[in-house]
Parts: sequence; structure tokens; C-alpha cells
Amino acid sequence: MADNYLEKRYDEVFGTGRTKVKRVGHPLDELLLRNRSQRGYLKDYVVKREELERIVGVCSRIPSARNQQVLRFRLVTRDTGAEHVLNNIKLGAALPELHLPFPGTEPEAFIVVMSTVEENKMVDIDLGIALQSMLLKAVEMGLNGLVIGAFNPDAVSRELNLPYRPLMIVAIGKGIERIELTPIAPEDSHAYYRTDGVHYVPKVAAKDLIV
Repeated sequence: MADNYLEKRYDEVFGTGRTKVKRVGHPLDELLLRNRSQRGYLKDYVVKREELERIVGVCSRIPSARNQQVLRFRLVTRDTGAEHVLNNIKLGAALPELHLPFPGTEPEAFIVVMSTVEENKMVDIDLGIALQSMLLKAVEMGLNGLVIGAFNPDAVSRELNLPYRPLMIVAIGKGIERIELTPIAPEDSHAYYRTDGVHYVPKVAAKDLIV
């Protein structure tokens, strides 16, 4: 997926003047555009533990509600139990007929996010900040990711012998899917869909987000 294509689509969806990455020249704009949820990955690229460590490393430098810093992470690679995670997750809930991921494109590296205390509002604030920060770091490194909330927490805990209950799972790899943003009105369906192999993600324009 060409970066300049995303930039052009972003201008179409959200308006011109400030959004095109090359015109603005701000790294965050580019990272945000490239940070799309990938459900298919390049099998030939093997994610190393060191790469997952770099991604999780951002969590020592991000904000934390009440500075509680209760999130903990288990790093899982192809050689350290990825099959246990893969067997207990579901991808593409809005497209059940496709049975994603397609054979041969499954993610094989994961970050399991846990909390040392029972989940609550403050934990969820930290969780959101951590997930977005880790995904942006992955994109900066030339990788892609996907936040997975549809999984069997009991099975994952048991198979990986986790010390805390998992809250979310992040898949990491080299994404191979073509993903496009498409503009919608606030009242339109927000469900993603696929046409001719292209994954379309509806996004409400910025002007409609401000009330």
C-alpha cells in the first residue's frame, strides 16, 4: 500500500490544507495514516523478541492515570507460544464469512497486555494510551499491528501461564493488506467492509466530530 495513496485519501476524507503528510512534514501525521489495523501478515518476516521489547518500551515513557503504571506485558513470538495465542483469538468479527486471517497470513507475534490490579476506569485509560502508543511505535519501526479484544482469556492465561488476567492482545508483523479510509456521515454505518480485496474503514470527518 503506497503511502502517497493514503495521503491523498486522507485529504479527500478529512479536507485539504493541513492533512497531507508530505506538505505538513510532521512525522506524527504519517504514523497516524500508516497505523491501520492489519489482519493479514507477511509469513516470511519473523518478528524478533527484541522488536517487541522496543514496542513495549514506549510504555515506560507515556502518561499513566494517577501514575499507577499497573500494566504488564507478555511477549510472544513464533518460537515462544504464538500458536497458543493464535488458537484462541478471533479476527474480523464484522466479516465472519471470510474466516480471517486467510491461511498463510496469520500473525505470529503478540503482546499480551495485563494489569496487576482489577480492571477499572483508570486501568482502561492506561490501556488505551498504551495500545495506541505501541501501535505507533510499531509503524515507526516499519511494522504493523492489530488490537485484539475477541479472545479466550482463560485459555490464553492457561497456555501462557500468565501471572495476571489478560485485557487485550496486540498482534505485530509486516502487514500485507490494502486498507483505505472512506468518509461517512456520523449517522452512517461504522462497520468496516471489503470489496475486491480492499479493506475499507469508514471514518467520520473531523468537522463532524466537533459539536
